[in-house]
Amino acid sequence: MTLTDLDRGRVARAFDRAATGYDEHAALQVEVERRLLERVEYFELEPSRVLDLGCGTGRGSLALETMFPQAQVISLDRSPNMLRLTGARRSADSAPQICADMHKLPFASRRFDLVFSSLAVQWSSDEPRLFNEVLRVLRPGGLFLFTSFGPDTLHELRTAWAVVDERPHVHDFVDLRDLGDALVKVGFMDPVMDRELLTLQYADVMTLMRDLKGIGAGNAAKERANGLTGKAQLRRVLEAYEPFRHEGRYPASYEVVYGATFGPPEGQPVRTGEGEMATFSVESLRRQRRR
Repeated sequence: MTLTDLDRGRVARAFDRAATGYDEHAALQVEVERRLLERVEYFELEPSRVLDLGCGTGRGSLALETMFPQAQVISLDRSPNMLRLTGARRSADSAPQICADMHKLPFASRRFDLVFSSLAVQWSSDEPRLFNEVLRVLRPGGLFLFTSFGPDTLHELRTAWAVVDERPHVHDFVDLRDLGDALVKVGFMDPVMDRELLTLQYADVMTLMRDLKGIGAGNAAKERANGLTGKAQLRRVLEAYEPFRHEGRYPASYEVVYGATFGPPEGQPVRTGEGEMATFSVESLRRQRRR
């Protein structure tokens, strides 16, 4: 989730271009996904269907497949090139990879027991729509487990760019309290939110920028400046980053937000724009009637 108004088409194209070299530059993304996978083990789950939402190159999908061999693990991403790498990483008899927008999930309602999403949520600037879609495809009581970025992410780079001009160069991310409120507002149950700060250290700022470009995490703000960054501008950014240097290394901070929340049980009223609404499957009503 981001406060920056994003050009989602530009986001998709950037990830598609970056797919081939993504893993080479994605040290932080791999580490965050590993930590989120560890959290899956906190829950005693026996899912039959799992959705890896924003699967990237498929590391998480493969890990989930290993963790839950009895489950169908479906990988979804908007980038065809990312999905090709996911398919190459997984076995031939794995569930298919789905190319789709996470705001328009091509699945029937109540299909998944677990929706897992590592560092994809922050690429939405329409969080109510995204969370509503996740809630729709979760079975009653299903788990939504995700990570996103918080407002302290890349604050050093944001500060350095602010010296150059007032246009957005680093996205502004939503804090964990607002994320939790957004989940409750669409009908999720008892979200548990927490955060940690991870700091990468670079020998120089240009390597940091190359890593960001290498994973497709460029500036996708609709109000971004058009055209290439000039040498004079870049020099000013590098100079403005200097005060953050410590013992010859340049830090890049990432505030990682973790969220865990459940879909409401069968018949639990959910608040909507039109008031509270309770949803039942026909089968559940028939079971109640028989009892």
